[in-house]
Amino acid sequence: MNPFSPKLIYTLANFPILPEIILILSLITIVVIDLSNKGRNTILLHKIFIISTLAGTAALLYQWNFPIASEHSHTSNFSNISRFFLLIRSFLSVLSSVDYILCSKMSLAEFSSFKLTAGLGGMVLSGASDLVTIYVSLEFLALPSCFLSGYAKRDIRSSEASTKFLLMSGASSSLLLYGFPLLYGPSGGQLQIDEVVDGILSSRYAPISYVSVAFITAGTAFKLSLFPFHQWTPDVYEGSPTPVVAFSPVTSKVAAPASFTRLFGLMFPHLPNEWHIAVGLLATSSMILGNLVAVTQRSVKRMLAYPSISQIGYIMIGVLAADSGNGYASMITYTFIYILMNLGTFARITPFGLRTGTDNIRDYAGLYMRDPVLTFSPVLRSPSLGGIPPPSGFSGKLHLFWHGWKAGSYPSVPVALVTSVISIYYYLKIIKLMFTGKNGGSDTPITSGRNSLVSPSIPILKSSLEIAMIIRALASTLSGIFIDPIIEITRNTFF
Repeated sequence: MNPFSPKLIYTLANFPILPEIILILSLITIVVIDLSNKGRNTILLHKIFIISTLAGTAALLYQWNFPIASEHSHTSNFSNISRFFLLIRSFLSVLSSVDYILCSKMSLAEFSSFKLTAGLGGMVLSGASDLVTIYVSLEFLALPSCFLSGYAKRDIRSSEASTKFLLMSGASSSLLLYGFPLLYGPSGGQLQIDEVVDGILSSRYAPISYVSVAFITAGTAFKLSLFPFHQWTPDVYEGSPTPVVAFSPVTSKVAAPASFTRLFGLMFPHLPNEWHIAVGLLATSSMILGNLVAVTQRSVKRMLAYPSISQIGYIMIGVLAADSGNGYASMITYTFIYILMNLGTFARITPFGLRTGTDNIRDYAGLYMRDPVLTFSPVLRSPSLGGIPPPSGFSGKLHLFWHGWKAGSYPSVPVALVTSVISIYYYLKIIKLMFTGKNGGSDTPITSGRNSLVSPSIPILKSSLEIAMIIRALASTLSGIFIDPIIEITRNTFF
């Protein structure tokens, strides 16, 4: 049989997990090439990573009009959008990380392997439709992220971040393991989410689902770093290598809400008021704590950790809206905008930290005079993160808050508006410092930092980082102009 026959190609192209298979094959290829070359030719590994993510994205876009349900996954438009976001994030984040890894003399092969594995786990989680697959894919996402957090082995803060990440991940997994069996038993031994729902509704042990929803909410809140389960987030942000922070924590914030929405939107339809109240309190508390504590931070990476806690609180407003036509569409759209804004942020601090070895906010004083390109990105991106019009962040928050208000999230939306105004302060403070601040009156180039991760003999490859910064800044700004078509695409994407 001709292996390239049209029928065989058509069958492979419509295989429901083809994007994941492409990533698995590229992962195996990276490991084999690295072993055979004994660590040489790292640029080839970087190209394989980029090609595999692009190929996975192309395969996913081709399958968009062919939603196929399998036994363990459901490739609806909702899960396809989440998988698309993860592939785009993997592709964009690797552009900013390769120079960092090479200049800091870390191994690119293991770094790429862990990134592919974490992205693969997130994609499987986005489409998982049974309890076992959800749990396994969560661990598949969490463990590589823990390893990446401790990738800078010579930095004690990186080891501390990895340890805390691992302990908190284990705690959240334990809570989920307590919650899932309380669904498995009363449902008559069912694992598929829809069958679990039917089994619970027909069971006389239905009240036990209240205990289950408490465990599952707490376990998921750890993954999302919702208050009061956020304690690990600032330390992981501060101690992890900057490219890792740009990838791993936010990858979980894309995949986990997709699974969270499926669990609570389908599994607990008989107790909507109870879980809405619980999640609403978690989201509101996260918005308040994240923005208020961020004002007091002196480290840029630690400061960005607290807004990430508040940002997931904003995204939860869309989950609480529980409207497949508007609420989920606004949540998905804002998640896409947040990915672009977040990537633009770390594309700015990655070269700065690489050249200076510091992430202190006061060291950004006078940056405009020393490197205008590094200043260009936050000038466009920070107002978007704070929700200042006209950038895309304002449009995304406007749709999200409006549909949340129409859905009855009356306590959460006013808090979100007030805390968004507070966030403007600490974002604009950095911009003001870059233009008007004085760094000890020194005009020394930023490449001469005493604590720099780069040795003086290693040239810093600026072009890819600066191009990435400009592209992401423009994308996160201009996407607000096209927000109505984006929301229209994401309407009616729920399972």
